Amino acid sequence: MTDLVFFYGTLMSGFERPGRSRIDPSLTPVGRGSINAMLFDLGIYPAAIPASDERVLGEVHRMTDVDIVLAALDEIEGYRPAHPDASLYTRVETPVTLDDGRVEMAWAYFYNAPLGGAQRIESGDYLQHLRMKP
Repeated sequence: MTDLVFFYGTLMSGFERPGRSRIDPSLTPVGRGSINAMLFDLGIYPAAIPASDERVLGEVHRMTDVDIVLAALDEIEGYRPAHPDASLYTRVETPVTLDDGRVEMAWAYFYNAPLGGAQRIESGDYLQHLRMKP
């Protein structure tokens, strides 16, 4: 099991997301990276959906206490390991390409509910998307 986690939305550094401050002491930044996924804007946060030919950009962190961090993230993301099909997001170990070209396995949360009319974020970069929003 990997000790890396990938954030692509409001859990990234700089956001004041409730719950993130709880786990910050157990996270060490590794760097920027990307996963194979498509990104959508749900209004108050983004949603990534696995896709082989698209990239979502984000940041990678090493967890010093994997069990505590994942339990907190599962709660934040609405992931219930015993009922993944009924979870808002699912937690999946997925390859992350770091900016230096290395590929590592990291935990990522993928959206698991209907997208409705959610706007696609073509760039795959949530931070850039927020900067360009009117």
